[in-house]
Amino acid sequence: MSQPGARLVSPGVAAAAPYGAAQVPAPVRHYLPEMIDLVVNGKIDRGKVFDLTLPLDPVAEGYRAMDERRAIKALLIP
Repeated sequence: MSQPGARLVSPGVAAAAPYGAAQVPAPVRHYLPEMIDLVVNGKIDRGKVFDLTLPLDPVAEGYRAMDERRAIKALLIP
């Protein structure tokens, strides 16, 4: 339960203003190069970052899965 006047803040997620919600930018671009390097070089388990792996050809399916909330982050491999 929130306090009166509290605001819901969700990084990178738009929400309706009447509910006292706000969208704040997530600094993804800052961390992305390092995260990609860690995944590609096997330093972290990609399953902890990506929950769907697809070949490059069905890229639209990756976007569709994320849009339909069947996946949080899709990894496309050549």
